[in-house]
Amino acid sequence: MSYTLPSSARARSALECVHNIQRALADRLEAVAAEAGAPKPFAPVHWQRDGGRHGGGTRLVCGDTPVFDRASINISAVHYDDRPDKRLAGATALSTIVHPAHPRAPSMHMHLSHTEMRGEGDAPGAGYWRIMADLNPSMPEQAQTARFRAALEAALGEHFAEAAAQGDRYFHIPALGRHRGVVHAYLEGFDSGDFAADRALAEQTGRAVIATYGDLLDEAFASHGPPTADEKAAQRAYHTLYLFQVLTLDRGTTSGLLVHDQNDVGILGSLPSRVDRGLLAEWRAKAPPPQDALVEGLVGALKDVHPSPVDVETKKALAAVVRAHYRRHPEALALQARGSIVPPTVANHR
Repeated sequence: MSYTLPSSARARSALECVHNIQRALADRLEAVAAEAGAPKPFAPVHWQRDGGRHGGGTRLVCGDTPVFDRASINISAVHYDDRPDKRLAGATALSTIVHPAHPRAPSMHMHLSHTEMRGEGDAPGAGYWRIMADLNPSMPEQAQTARFRAALEAALGEHFAEAAAQGDRYFHIPALGRHRGVVHAYLEGFDSGDFAADRALAEQTGRAVIATYGDLLDEAFASHGPPTADEKAAQRAYHTLYLFQVLTLDRGTTSGLLVHDQNDVGILGSLPSRVDRGLLAEWRAKAPPPQDALVEGLVGALKDVHPSPVDVETKKALAAVVRAHYRRHPEALALQARGSIVPPTVANHR
């Protein structure tokens, strides 16, 4: 399936960058699966924005295997070359989440993107990067945490302290009094004035994550036997927390769902395959209004079985709940996660 590419040289360069990272990550994860004795290639799923006129993307997916519960490496290249009335010229991104099947193997999330605004006349508009990576174990291990943190610190260099501070703020869940993961790095609105250097930083961060995370997975699958019932229960509770954070706090997810409904399954590709519906229902009382109503809607969208599957049908239902909630309560957007910078969302650029 084809789609039109952006005309901007910066957008095309950013697209090349995220394609490089997408392929490198898929190759490394396929090697992990092969080493664990359950080889399976990532399958491409294509999507288009407005029939391809305004871009589109390809996500590489794998799941329901002995190695991966869910893994999605999504590329999105949206542009508005034919819409000079729009403030947003284009947005190019890689968003990936890996939920391993074994509870002792940590989940990982990474987002690398470049956003470009409309310029005056023939001049290019302002542009900025978003660089994010975080380790999300259901059963934290100190050695894993230290190695992932060290890899991010080495890749981001002088920017690591700022990235760590923003990440810790962004991934905090006030209603539950805890963070989503154990290591968070997040640079928002990053623009040093040197596009080439900033692209290199994004790619360097992506490759550091791939190398370190791949090694952590290899070691986890080699050193742990079949999971116990308690380990599986801990993983399911954590996967439920992951869903709670993504659907009630994550600005990027909400923005994507509000702008259009042409890639709901891809946008919610970060969700694990099964969650604890009863546990999610318990958290409704902890959410501030009107987010308590959002949690109630999410619970209603899940099938009343244990564990509750997060399949394609359910993802579409969850997306519809989120979309309807923020259209009914736009003031609730102020309750979403933020770092030290609150970015203008894609929805604000329409």
